[in-house]
Amino acid sequence: MSLTTARGLRTLLDERDRAALERVAGDRARFDEPLAPHTSWRIGGPADALVVVESEDELAQLMRWCFKRHLPWLVLGSGSNVLVGDGGVRGIVLRLAGAFTEIAVRGEDACVVVDAGASAAMAALTAKAASAGARSIGSLAGIPGTVGGSLRMNAGTDREIGDFVRDVWVQSPGKPDPHAVTLHYYYRHTTLARDAVVSRVTLVFEQGDPVAVRAEMQERLVRRKRTQPIALPNAGSCFRNPQGDKAARLIESIGAKGWREGDAEVSSLHANFVTNLGEATAKDVATLLARVRRAVAERCSVDLQLEVHLVGVFVDA
Repeated sequence: MSLTTARGLRTLLDERDRAALERVAGDRARFDEPLAPHTSWRIGGPADALVVVESEDELAQLMRWCFKRHLPWLVLGSGSNVLVGDGGVRGIVLRLAGAFTEIAVRGEDACVVVDAGASAAMAALTAKAASAGARSIGSLAGIPGTVGGSLRMNAGTDREIGDFVRDVWVQSPGKPDPHAVTLHYYYRHTTLARDAVVSRVTLVFEQGDPVAVRAEMQERLVRRKRTQPIALPNAGSCFRNPQGDKAARLIESIGAKGWREGDAEVSSLHANFVTNLGEATAKDVATLLARVRRAVAERCSVDLQLEVHLVGVFVDA
């Protein structure tokens, strides 16, 4: 093990830090918590502290404390678009719960309006919106993860979540109380500041016929189930689509389906998915992603860009 890796594995918290977190969150503050159970890949080493946050006030308090202590922090949603290193994450990992999971659907001027907390599941949001007749909600159906994560990466299919956003509230270390922001939306990213945490979102859809909307969404979900390896742990699409092409097509064209590193495998069902066959490590996945990217660059002259985010300490031994 290198000196750099050894340093990266040292906790940043002392006993006073642990006591302070327990005063704020009680037993919702867990120390040396393995992150694998909290990610869709089922991969990831321990966090110095995993803190479940239940309100905007509590999040603001923790942000102020981390800022004062100069401690790094990370918000981990459903863990569906992230690869956590085998060495874990130093500092504080925040999981938004409580009020952040709430969803309210209402009608307004021939529209369906959805108010959602950042940690609300996209599956729950799309189901409730479809039942209210939210037209075009099918374009967001089947997206894993939370509202906040989907907003940050502007997730979607033929239409993206940014197409439906009316209001966004965020919190940040420099301005920890919830405040509204105006964002611009692009393919798989937005102008949301890196240190901003989405707390609430309001989405607006045209009113449609609930029966027709639900039927269309169900058809999309069935198609996803047929074409994506959802039975195995995965993190969704690993690479962004290059302009005018599909990452899956390029990866399949080089014969990469079935490639393996340890228990990480390029899915034979969808080439842009890497699945965990059981005991895959972050190093396995990262090595496989690098191998695929290098091969596509060499054979197709296309530099694929990662869609998944790599966080934490990646051990070298």
